[in-house]
Amino acid sequence: MTPSTPPLSSRFSINQMTVKQLSLPELVDACVRLGVRGVGLWREPVADYGLQASAKLVRDAGLDVTTLCRGGFLTAVEPAARAAALADNRAAIDEAATLGTDTLVLVSGGLPAGSKDLAGARERVAEALASLGPYAAARGVRLAIEPLHPMFASDRCVVSTLNQALDLASAFPPSQVGVVVDTYHVWWDDAAPGAVVRAGATGRIHAFQLADWVTPLPAGVLNGRGQLGTGSIDLAWWASLVELAGYAGPVEVELFNDGLWAGDGVALLADTASRFAQILG
Repeated sequence: MTPSTPPLSSRFSINQMTVKQLSLPELVDACVRLGVRGVGLWREPVADYGLQASAKLVRDAGLDVTTLCRGGFLTAVEPAARAAALADNRAAIDEAATLGTDTLVLVSGGLPAGSKDLAGARERVAEALASLGPYAAARGVRLAIEPLHPMFASDRCVVSTLNQALDLASAFPPSQVGVVVDTYHVWWDDAAPGAVVRAGATGRIHAFQLADWVTPLPAGVLNGRGQLGTGSIDLAWWASLVELAGYAGPVEVELFNDGLWAGDGVALLADTASRFAQILG
């Protein structure tokens, strides 16, 4: 940590999905009571509460919106579907600006039905970024490409590694397009540490998210993200690596877990903050 880098303990942010059982007002109230300063928001619950009302709620509470999830899903082939995806992403960029965050997380999208053309799908993501990057920059928003674990390549995200994400981002200024480093998705990849260094050197780490890897994975696998400290990932090591690469921004905990969602959301938030402090200091 350099002298200008805030300690990790002050950079904790709770991603809204981690405590999905809380409404937005409940989440904001819990954050204020527990001293949590950062929240990563999702478009759907924001829309349910109302965009302007959501922006006012977090602003009046003094919370920082660290990211908005999510844009992306840019792999469609049909012109009408591609136009609709671009329009939705422009709307997401506008929503991010209204909420006061400079980072929109992008999940690229999976293969179109019946397709086996990974390279073509990634090319269509690149084409979409060429349109969306300048639009986002004009509104003070950065696009953050999130690679997902390869098990999601067919249906959710054809970008599976940090290096693939960086290759896409490198065609654009860092102020327009960067990457998300999410431990759950990259911890397995022996090229990922070098990619973190590469991303840091070019100023492209736009978000850093934590979740642990617990096996066996549940049916459907999507909601298998483990609570901090319960799985196989050396979270402290990853945090140190990202920090040494020059990232000094918020550290979001983003969990998808049916068991955690079945419990009390405020208690879950408190436990997550406590684990964050114990593991990462």
